[in-house]
Amino acid sequence: MSRKPPPPPAAVLVIDVLNDLAFPGGEKVVPWAHKMAARLKPFLARARAAGFPVIYVNDNYDHWRSDHGEIYRYCTRKGARGRAVVRKLKPRRDDYFIVKPKHSGFFGTSLQPLLQHLGARRLILTGMATNLCVFFTAHDAHMHEYDLYALSDCCAAESDFDHDTALDQLKRFCGVTVMRSDEVDFEAETPAAPEEKDKRRGEAAGKPEKATNAR
Repeated sequence: MSRKPPPPPAAVLVIDVLNDLAFPGGEKVVPWAHKMAARLKPFLARARAAGFPVIYVNDNYDHWRSDHGEIYRYCTRKGARGRAVVRKLKPRRDDYFIVKPKHSGFFGTSLQPLLQHLGARRLILTGMATNLCVFFTAHDAHMHEYDLYALSDCCAAESDFDHDTALDQLKRFCGVTVMRSDEVDFEAETPAAPEEKDKRRGEAAGKPEKATNAR
């Protein structure tokens, strides 16, 4: 008889970091992706050490039969723009891996059943691009009534404008708490204490806060 794992306080979504960046404008993402990876790698190490599930949600790059190993090899091929970033953020054996067909991690995937199985109701969003796949995944997660957190220094986009605008929209219309990776306290069983979250929302309502792209 299989046992359902105990419900974790949160799950970490790692969106499209296995990425060759071979798309129009991808060259602009490269420097931001390197900065993101420098913050995201130690953050994921902390999450794993604390027992939080790490879920990679990734494009398939038209390789519909690919598993995560094939996608990793494809994105680390010689000459790929994102090669160094992908190598730094290689999934570990105990991580989960979801292949998505479109922008949102929920559309046409098993992400929702997996989160239900894990018992996770809080999601920590990381990855790229902030204004595309992170943005659309956050919107779908909001409609599924998850409590959402986006790490400004663990996401990346083509520009500060794209990054900041996306996070501002998510904060205003999806109730996403925007914070930095060093603000997440895994030992407290929640990314931020409720009173701190209320404080941030009050400050955001009074004065917009610039998130800053992967810095």
